Amino acid sequence: VQTVRRVLERTPPELASDVIDRGIVLTGGGALLRGIDDLILQETGVPVHIAEDPLRCVAKGAGMALDYIDVIERALPTEEEALIEGSSR
Repeated sequence: VQTVRRVLERTPPELASDVIDRGIVLTGGGALLRGIDDLILQETGVPVHIAEDPLRCVAKGAGMALDYIDVIERALPTEEEALIEGSSR
């Protein structure tokens, strides 16, 4: 739950408002932990939804990402750009 809170704190305001309005979607095995959605809601005040098929949706999402890997690679900074970005912080 602390990690969720930290991510929310670091989320840019323009994205944070969407998360607050729409909520968090839990996926993967962690989404199957009984009561995790209620705990995150209590601790963050943000609505929490569990994905329809939390275990398979992770694999499906990874497969979709691979279908668009060329687009994703173009959107990501190069190693040099990442180093420059990191040094300016």
